[in-house]
Order: sequence, then structure tokens, then C-alpha cells
Amino acid sequence: METNRNLFWKLVETEHLKARAFCRKLTGNRDDGDDLYQDALVLALTKFDNLREVEAFHGWFYRIIINHFKNNTRRHFWKRLTPLSKEIEETVGSNNNLTAAYAARQRLEIGFRILKPEEQALITLFEMEGWTISELAALYNKKEGNIKVRLSRSRKKMRDAILKHLSKEEINRTIKTLTSEVEICVATKPGKE
Repeated sequence: METNRNLFWKLVETEHLKARAFCRKLTGNRDDGDDLYQDALVLALTKFDNLREVEAFHGWFYRIIINHFKNNTRRHFWKRLTPLSKEIEETVGSNNNLTAAYAARQRLEIGFRILKPEEQALITLFEMEGWTISELAALYNKKEGNIKVRLSRSRKKMRDAILKHLSKEEINRTIKTLTSEVEICVATKPGKE
């Protein structure tokens, strides 16, 4: 039993920083992300004896994180972020200090709000964590074509949700770049601009 725990912590050590960052991105903030990561660690440690192949730890651990996130989101639906009232949005929007980063973050939150937890995880792993289609196919136990379709549908959901929240003048400014998704997709893969 003790050797299993040592092996578990050795495997976690290689995934620690990336998995914690993934949890933070998935939940949208540091505190909830750290809570998700901590809960996933406890679950993974208790279920580690069920892992058949040590080589599969990477995908197995991320699957635990994603499943726990889905269950947590489903269980606490009343705790989801509620959109700001129009008065507050107009007050914040009229502030000249509204930066591009804030606007991008706001758009990303609007886009993520419409997605199911499984779709949020898929988008986060692919767009922000840099996972390949083949790695995602192995994680989800689906064909690569299926993963591509899911990514495309999730992006479309996000794009449609974001467009609903843009003003007409913002839509007119942005409509030229929709084909390249430069202004709509604020999340980029590591190493790409």
C-alpha cells in the first residue's frame, strides 16, 4: 500500500502544475480551481489501486478531474455565476478604464456559460492546454473525427452566445474578423499568437 502511495505521488509530481492550471482555467478562478484540484487528488488517491496501467495515469487523472467538475457543476447548479444586471454592465462598460483584456475575459465567460462542463473541459484542454486531437480522442475514448465535431460545435455555441451579447456597433466592427475568429476566440494554444 505504501509503495502505491509513493508511486501515486511520483506520477502526480509530473502532472501537478499543468493539472492545477487546467483546473483553474476550467473553473474560471484560482480558488475554485484549487478546490477542484484538491478534490480530484483525493479521489485519484483513493482510486489509484483501480488503475490498471501506470502509463495511462495522465489520461486517467484528467478524466477524474473532468468527471468531478461535471458532477460538482451539476450538483451545485444554483451556485453558477449569474450575469450582471444591465445597470451594472452599463456602469462598468462606460468606464474608460475598460481594457481589452477585461473585454476578452468577459467574452470568454459569456461563451463558457453556455457550454456543458464536458464541452468546457474539451475546449480548455485543446485551446488552452495544447492537447492534440489524438490525445483528446484517447482521453474521451472517441474517434478523432468525433472530437473534431465536438470542438467545432462547442466553438459555434460559444460564438453564438458571444454574438448575442455584443452591441450592434461591436458586431459591425467584429463581423469582418469572424471568419478567422481573431476577436471572438480569446484563447490560443501555447506558442501561437
